[in-house]
Amino acid sequence: MTIQYTPRGVCSRSFQIEVEDGVIRSVQVVGGCDGNLKGLSSLLAGMKVEEAVQRMEGIRCGGKPTSCPDQLAQALKSAM
Repeated sequence: MTIQYTPRGVCSRSFQIEVEDGVIRSVQVVGGCDGNLKGLSSLLAGMKVEEAVQRMEGIRCGGKPTSCPDQLAQALKSAM
């Protein structure tokens, strides 16, 4: 399954997440902090969706009420 998601309240403009049998296969992010998001994408590959949501949901960026990791969690939750 491919999840297309437009994040809100962050610098990133879009996410494309490939999930197979409840496991994240790949994450591609357009916009945002390139190095951090490449690292995050690499760490998420092979992780179960539930674990990724648990680890990332609620993370904030500075004074913002959300972050790219939190928005990735929201994208994954929307597909569960």
